[in-house]
Amino acid sequence: MLQKLFSSTVRADILALLLNNPNEKFYVREIANILRKNPSGVKRELDNLEKMGILVSERVANLRYFQANTNSPFFPELRNLITKSLGLPGALKSVLRVSGVKAAFITGPYAEGLATDSIDLFVIGGGASLKESFENIEKEFKVTINIRQVSEVDFRKMKKQMTGEMKKITKGKKMILFGRI
Repeated sequence: MLQKLFSSTVRADILALLLNNPNEKFYVREIANILRKNPSGVKRELDNLEKMGILVSERVANLRYFQANTNSPFFPELRNLITKSLGLPGALKSVLRVSGVKAAFITGPYAEGLATDSIDLFVIGGGASLKESFENIEKEFKVTINIRQVSEVDFRKMKKQMTGEMKKITKGKKMILFGRI
C-alpha cells in the first residue's frame, strides 16, 4: 500500500525506518544496508525527502546523517499513516531492524490469529533495552508487548536442551518477523 502512495518502495522503506525511529540518526550506507537497497537509490530518495522537509540531515566529519524532522507539520500524520499501513508486525519489524536483532517472532494468541491486547515477542540477539523502542507501538496499537530476549548463544543452548519453553515455541504457532530460528 505504501509503495502505491509513494513513488517508490525505496522511499516507503526509508520513511518506515526513519519515522518509526525518530530519535535515531543514520548515514546513507547504513540505511542501504538495513533496507538491503542500492545506496545510490537510497541517497536520491533521502535528498528528495529532505527537500520536502520530512527529513533533516547533519554532516559529521565526512558522513551525512539523516533523521526524521519531528518539527515538520507532516511528521505526526505520516508516522500514523505508516504505522497503520504496516500493521503491528510491520511496525515491530521496522523497529527491530535497527537494533541488531538476529531473529524475532511473535508467539501466543496473536500468532494464532486471536484478538488480544497482549503480544508475546521472542527476540534473539539485539541491544540491551528494546522495551523503550516499542512504547510508541504499544500506544498506537493499544497493546502490551511482552518481550523475551535471549542471546544467540542462549538460544542455541535452549534449542539443544529442548527446554519446556523451546518445546512450546517449536510446536506452537509463531509469526516470524525476520531471521531464522
